[in-house]
Amino acid sequence: MERMQQWRCCVLIPTYNNEKSLARVLRGVLRFTSNIIVVNDGATDGTLEILQGFSQIHQIHLEKNQGKGKALKTGFKEALNKGYEYAITMDSDGQHFAEDIPVFLDALENEATKNVLYIGARNMAQADVPGKSSFGNKFSNFWFWFETGTWLQDTQCGYRLYPLKEIEKLSLFTPKFEFEIEVIVKASWNGTLVKNVPVKIVYDDVDRVSHFRTVPDFTRISILNTWFVFVTLFYIKPRDFFRKVKKKGVKKFLLNDVLGSKDTPAKKASSIALGVFIGLSPLWGLHTLLVLFLSFLLKLNKPIAFAFSNVSLPPFIPFIVLASLQTGSWILGESFTFSLDSINENFNFLIHLKAYLLGSMVLALTGALLLGGIGYLTLTFFGKRKMAVNNG
Repeated sequence: MERMQQWRCCVLIPTYNNEKSLARVLRGVLRFTSNIIVVNDGATDGTLEILQGFSQIHQIHLEKNQGKGKALKTGFKEALNKGYEYAITMDSDGQHFAEDIPVFLDALENEATKNVLYIGARNMAQADVPGKSSFGNKFSNFWFWFETGTWLQDTQCGYRLYPLKEIEKLSLFTPKFEFEIEVIVKASWNGTLVKNVPVKIVYDDVDRVSHFRTVPDFTRISILNTWFVFVTLFYIKPRDFFRKVKKKGVKKFLLNDVLGSKDTPAKKASSIALGVFIGLSPLWGLHTLLVLFLSFLLKLNKPIAFAFSNVSLPPFIPFIVLASLQTGSWILGESFTFSLDSINENFNFLIHLKAYLLGSMVLALTGALLLGGIGYLTLTFFGKRKMAVNNG
């Protein structure tokens, strides 16, 4: 296919013990392109003999089975060495249709950015889709959305188009099926656009053999997602927030993301209050997790809540601790006098823990009500002013 040459694109097929369907898959792809790389992941069946009949196809043979992730990484490296810029990956079990190869190229041609990773979107409602596949896909879609902010129809399909030079920049470690989750999450974190394109699928093929092991592979994917959630909450979300503020500037961020939101003043003010309350609370290390979880649960504005939870940035922590101690001691009727120097030099928090916890909660509640109230009055005022200008 001329367009495969134009886009410097190849088809990458990792295979392991799919002797019944492999030849049919290869013949189907050859109808569209000869730019094919097959990675034989240590197959122990008749795969080697089958591939000997396709000498026109570039082949890599791994001595031992190492997993789909390892096979894909090996194929990506070889594709880059051969000068390809994109790779369309297909499974060798016969579930993908070679006729869908042009679907990826059509999408690429019409995409504004070429730093894009396409994932085939299967019709998960069709009759032959196994229940466990449908559940697994929904599970994966949710966590991908949580980790990247992007909602996809299908995150598990192996029929994909990868931008090889962008994938080369990523640090990828997982060797088996969980690799296909790792690569799309890290690509999205690194600025690659991840999207779905519609593809056909077949599950009831009598020759189809799947090597996905439900318990061990699902466990590995779950462990990976657990780690990604931790990284998302404590690194990616804060990083993206500060990048956004830095790029726009504080004034523009407040105007566009806070004042410019279509949420009601009450919802925005509640989001401010939640963010301030969590940020001033004594639950250090859990602020990001709590504010995102509660804003999602209460259906509040997540960017606003997250922004105002950062009242507890490191430079402000000593002042927040000092104010909490002073407030708690005053409520308890204690006669302690605190200063920044005293809490920085051998301060025994255990002795004053009760005062600190009580003071911080009172401070958090007071700050939330105060800033939430100010926010509501301010947003209501600007809303009425804007409406008057529009009507005038």
